[in-house]
Amino acid sequence: MIDNRFSLSQQSLLPAINKNSNSKSITNNPTQLGNSNSQFSQILERELSDVKFSQHAIQRLQSRNIMIDQAGMARLNGAVDKAAQKGAKESLVLMNNDLALVVSIKNKTVITAMDGASMKNNLFTNIDSAIII
Repeated sequence: MIDNRFSLSQQSLLPAINKNSNSKSITNNPTQLGNSNSQFSQILERELSDVKFSQHAIQRLQSRNIMIDQAGMARLNGAVDKAAQKGAKESLVLMNNDLALVVSIKNKTVITAMDGASMKNNLFTNIDSAIII
């Protein structure tokens, strides 16, 4: 019988540090680490707080020549935040009577987009809320 198990080496995966070397070492200066962590956390928080668009939604926006300006994005972000506070999971966001977006609130991702002509006589399924902005 063949043994398909494998074992890990007991050697350290971290690089060896030569204490006699004159090369620069990684700093443990708390002020430098705190500053870079702060910048990283600010960028991460900003990126995670904004609504993203799925590839499908991007294709729909492009094929239907739909543009969302910064003010529209700000309204969309506000609507998604409000829906999240209310416990929504999948929402239909109607913007200016000519744009419908289905948004995953949990992931803060626009799943699909329709213009006014495309949403006529359409049925929206798998949503638990609607937001009109």
